[in-house]
Amino acid sequence: MIDFNNIRVIAFDADDTLWDCQSHFEAVENHLYRLIAPFCDVPAQELFKTESGNMADLGYGCKAFTISVIETALRVAGDHLSAAELAELLSHSKSLLHLPATPLPEVVETLERLQAWPYQLVVFTKGELQDQENKLKRSGLGKYFSHVEITSDKTEVEFQQLCAHLGILPSQLLMVGNSLRSDIAPALTIGASAIHIPFHVTWQLEHFEDIEHERLVKITHFHEIIDTLNTKQ
Repeated sequence: MIDFNNIRVIAFDADDTLWDCQSHFEAVENHLYRLIAPFCDVPAQELFKTESGNMADLGYGCKAFTISVIETALRVAGDHLSAAELAELLSHSKSLLHLPATPLPEVVETLERLQAWPYQLVVFTKGELQDQENKLKRSGLGKYFSHVEITSDKTEVEFQQLCAHLGILPSQLLMVGNSLRSDIAPALTIGASAIHIPFHVTWQLEHFEDIEHERLVKITHFHEIIDTLNTKQ
């Protein structure tokens, strides 16, 4: 069971937890798939292959994704694509650097209520530094958080570093996020607690088997964070 009286920090993932991100990426993916479909059997597998191969060097974020999209188009379709088609795909990919970052339903209202509670609210997200900082600014949510940590990945190591930076024990951290792989599993492994709120689409590289754990609460709407904290104390 989660000891909510022991929680000092609530950390929030950003993309697809605070604002919609993946649906914008899917629009670019579908653009790519339409271009390369005549030249391969399963376009999605071709992009997945490229992204998986690039992960160690490029990590996560719009820039890494853009490189993988263009690389996939060139590898699969090659000279069959015109310069104009590639330019349009590149422009569409770069538009992700300016996605709206509009807060998802109930996010603002919930954060406003949580500010009155005895918790430190922080953002803990992975991706490219400048891109994530810009999205947080565009979202208008920065005022709700006392600390923002952007990292290249979110494993047990990064979660332990977050706790060290904040001066807390892992048992005093509650992580809120949409990704079982990046937000939930590593938090539980180090001894933290977690609230999982799934998004309606999931990046293929974030797919993960379901988790059942005594320190994990699963919700479907953001405002249920308040209900969870109220009923579990």
